[in-house]
Amino acid sequence: MGKSENIVWHESKVTKADREKLNGHKGAVLWFTGLSGSGKSTISVEVEKELHARGIHTYRLDGDNVRHGLNKNLGFSPDDRKENIRRIGEVSKLMVDAGLVTLTAFISPYREDRDNIRELLGDREFIEVFVKASVETCESRDPKGLYKKARAGEIKGFTGIDAPYEEPVNPEITVDTDKQTLEESVQQIVEYFIG
Repeated sequence: MGKSENIVWHESKVTKADREKLNGHKGAVLWFTGLSGSGKSTISVEVEKELHARGIHTYRLDGDNVRHGLNKNLGFSPDDRKENIRRIGEVSKLMVDAGLVTLTAFISPYREDRDNIRELLGDREFIEVFVKASVETCESRDPKGLYKKARAGEIKGFTGIDAPYEEPVNPEITVDTDKQTLEESVQQIVEYFIG
């Protein structure tokens, strides 16, 4: 990709602090990461619903949804995965600036990519939620039939099968969907976020 030239950032007269004051809360990103089938999307949908019910302005970015539009030109090579996450990080930063609580549900398999987003946003605005589940559990759920296709060789570079997933080292929140119910996971995340 070529780099943009002759561009200047234009400041707004409405600041991030102004938006947060109007909203009654700060913006942040709840970054859900984990294997396919771990429960990221399912949990993020329910967390958003609960936060919305509490008057918190939210928006949810889901991996498949974003690949229908913003990232439809990206595949699943390591470079494309990196670019996918970089773009989501940049969009998330804009949403945080708008004062929204953004929930992102992406496998985001590489620790370095997630750490880059943390650095872009800052620790207080980036809340890493590790949705932990064993490959065996995810494969038994296999909501999209992807593990079956990966095992049959129809999908190459599938995270957890023939491509790596680097677990977070120090996530703010870990929910273990091998052991926790959906309700328990949602409650843990909401309690952490609300305080």
